[in-house]
Amino acid sequence: MLPPLKVIKRGLRRTTEALAAELALARPGSDTPPWSDLEWRLAAAATAAHGIAPLLSRDSTWQHATWQRFLAEQRAHVEDRYRRIADLLERIDTLARTANIAIVPLKGSALHALGLYAPGERPMADIDLLVRPEDVDRAGDVLQKLGYAESFRQWKHRVFKPETGQPIPCLGEHRDTPVNIELHTRILERLPVASADVTAQVFPRDPQPGLNPYPSHGALMSHLLLHAAGNICTRSARLMHLNDISLLATRMAASDWDLLWSGQRPWWAFAPLQLVARYYRNAIPAAVLRRAARDCPPLLRAAMRRQTLTRVSCSELWLHPLAGLEWSRSAGDIIRYMRNRLRPSQEAKQERADMLRTQLWLQGQSWVRQSHVRRAVTWLTRPVPRMDTMYVVRAALGSKALSP
Repeated sequence: MLPPLKVIKRGLRRTTEALAAELALARPGSDTPPWSDLEWRLAAAATAAHGIAPLLSRDSTWQHATWQRFLAEQRAHVEDRYRRIADLLERIDTLARTANIAIVPLKGSALHALGLYAPGERPMADIDLLVRPEDVDRAGDVLQKLGYAESFRQWKHRVFKPETGQPIPCLGEHRDTPVNIELHTRILERLPVASADVTAQVFPRDPQPGLNPYPSHGALMSHLLLHAAGNICTRSARLMHLNDISLLATRMAASDWDLLWSGQRPWWAFAPLQLVARYYRNAIPAAVLRRAARDCPPLLRAAMRRQTLTRVSCSELWLHPLAGLEWSRSAGDIIRYMRNRLRPSQEAKQERADMLRTQLWLQGQSWVRQSHVRRAVTWLTRPVPRMDTMYVVRAALGSKALSP
């Protein structure tokens, strides 16, 4: 049986903020927390959800045998999985050169290529690739030659999955989990109704057949910040993504930061920058933070000055029916947001159906299959726990690997 949800909520908040301090505030060697077995298990759940087990395995000195074993096992799984991904990227590069297709590996792949992470230090749930719109079908053909089939499409990307292999229910990472590939033609986010697009900054001006790096550190930072902004907006931020930004920031020159302002005004950048600055002290130059704050809408700027990692991530147990409302920049945005919440579009309904069909953590959950009206009534009458959070919490509470 699960502990009371209020107990789980408090435990997730306490452990998440302690983990952020241990990793982000660079305080390795801090005293081992005097946590109960439940709290250590919730710490493992938060660690898995935020993708930071390998980094903690390297940096955390908390003297707790079960905890250290869990971290070490996770790092081994991530390292084995990384080597599979690296091999797959090499095969994609070879086929893309033959097909005369330029491809940009995104986010985690690029961070590894820059040497910001060693193999085994950063989980990669999948491979993200960017291609020109006119090349997307031929890129899909390349993936089919590698044994992949298109699973579904969304406004953001096409998702390809291996024709063989099934997701493995587990806590955190597993070396044998199939590697999915997300194929993008644009780099954009809906925040929550207005779209922000940095494709022009990310795609190289003179791409070559095969795999191409980002044009600059500034281009990669633009993408990392926009991706983090989208996750903060939907309250799905991860400490791993904040760590990405903090590491890349150490290699940024003033000209790299200026690239953020080379296109449309990056009104969305302050939110992730402020969150990184809260946990990674001195990572973000004060001048950059001030400049981003000037471009940020007042409501969002005020909200972000008091936000914590817990409140904008899945460590916050309760679903928020109006999550992202503070990102609205005008009365029109608010009206559109409320209309979309009250009457989801056909596209939103299809996206939800694809999620229910393909995401392991949604399988067997009756609440998520109820009608929109019934879910809305439930939101209004009682707190509703997040299904992604409950999935990882149940995995941690039932894990034999976390038993003494």
